Amino acid sequence: MEMRHVVRLVAIVCIALAACSSSSDRSASESALDDDAITVGSFDFAESKVLAEIYSQALESHGFRVVRALGIGPREFVAPSLERGLIEFVPEYAGTATHFLSLGRVSPGEDVARTHADLVEALRGANVTALDAAPAQDVNTFVVTQETASRLGLHDISDLRAHAGQLSLGGPKECPSRPLCLIGLRDVYQLKFGQFIPLDPGGPATLQALETGAIDVALLLSTDPALEGQRLVALADDRGLQPSENVTPLVRTEVVDRWGDKLVSAIDDVSARLTTAELRRLDGAMSAEDADIRSIAADWLKAHGLT
Repeated sequence: MEMRHVVRLVAIVCIALAACSSSSDRSASESALDDDAITVGSFDFAESKVLAEIYSQALESHGFRVVRALGIGPREFVAPSLERGLIEFVPEYAGTATHFLSLGRVSPGEDVARTHADLVEALRGANVTALDAAPAQDVNTFVVTQETASRLGLHDISDLRAHAGQLSLGGPKECPSRPLCLIGLRDVYQLKFGQFIPLDPGGPATLQALETGAIDVALLLSTDPALEGQRLVALADDRGLQPSENVTPLVRTEVVDRWGDKLVSAIDDVSARLTTAELRRLDGAMSAEDADIRSIAADWLKAHGLT
């Protein structure tokens, strides 16, 4: 990687952590907007990384030069990086992005078109464009083992109310401050768990903790292949806490304006072929011990006639 790109990635983390103490330091941070490459970022979990890699390879196959900034961190890191032009593209999740970018003023629901419109409105003035949403969704899902579900009679999230005080919830460390996690469980479902255990964001550590009994309830993602088996139960979101979460590419408006229809078509072609079932298969491939993200992305693009 060229030195200026190393500097850029350091600047991303610096800004996101507010570690740059002075305004002059922040203004001196290098932008990704002044070169001939498109800097693609992702969150710090496997599905986000492989989506970013798929879009990156698709762009490269259309002649665009791409710089990868995968695994930057949670939304609190990624969103400021996109806003400041340190990255120029990120595959987002519509509902959560809308709530975050609107500072909680908008509570998106299950209607996909309405959520997309709300996201566009939340981006007004940010110099970021929301392109077409993919059919694929990945929604926060609260999960218990089949044994726990049978023992406590759990089918819906509401069923946890009588038991939450004696149960532990495991999820990403950001969960206590997230309106779609602990805050929402408290406000919408009146749940107060006996303990919260910070783990990875819907990843293998959370799944292992649930299966070994280290936690009683886990926040996983709806595309997790483990949910296809018989040993886990995804509790129904019977009060509609979670919004539609279609994968939606966010791109700096300067980049869209510069490369126009060629860029948008390359991105839209990928999005149109991304279904929830495809996400689950990609997640399954990424969970293998010998997973190679570039090969997984290349194989997916080839299978869908995009390379």
